Amino acid sequence: MTVQISSVALSTVAKRILIVEDHLLFRAMLVQLINTELGMTVCAEADNVQDALTLVEQTLPDAVIVDLTLRGPSGLELIKDLNARNLPLPVLVLSMHPGSLYAERVLRAGARGYVSKQEPPAEVIAAIRTVLDGGIYGSQRVKNTPQERLGHVDHVVSPSKVDSLSDCELEVFQLIGHGLNSRAIAGRLSLKPTAVDNCRARIKEKLEIKNAAELYQRAAQWMAERSL
Repeated sequence: MTVQISSVALSTVAKRILIVEDHLLFRAMLVQLINTELGMTVCAEADNVQDALTLVEQTLPDAVIVDLTLRGPSGLELIKDLNARNLPLPVLVLSMHPGSLYAERVLRAGARGYVSKQEPPAEVIAAIRTVLDGGIYGSQRVKNTPQERLGHVDHVVSPSKVDSLSDCELEVFQLIGHGLNSRAIAGRLSLKPTAVDNCRARIKEKLEIKNAAELYQRAAQWMAERSL
């Protein structure tokens, strides 16, 4: 568990940013990047959804930066939880996952922007400022992807079979592609193994997959095609 409240959180001028990221080194670099910018400061840090929700109530940040992959439930769940608790904070997703896979999903969940970790620091700062100002942000890398239409999330093209998977099902599908079994996936996502098994069954039905061997093969192939 990681919970950290910055000593500069009492600033009355700078916009306060909560960072939710489970990669310690990357989080430290992001904190340093933000704290060197005028008009913004990191008020708190967390590496999981529950601590992040607690820190939102404690520190009242002006925005949240979250990775999709966290300890336990994903960053998508944090976005949904904030909306469910009537805490409509601007959320920027900063992730290694390709925008072609997740950008529209996070916007539909309530995020205000999506930027890849592969982008330069200047673009990350531009993304933060955009969501702080009430805008919607998508990096050029994401905008150039035909499947994404940032700022126009109400218009949906016919989804592919994988696009028809729910957020949880997509996470499970990816982890299957990495070779994880139900027990390992349950531990990674803080779910019961039976819940993962039910999710696998729904994936097989939606993707018209006959058995477990084919599921592993399809998932691994799909991940390889996207270099995930």
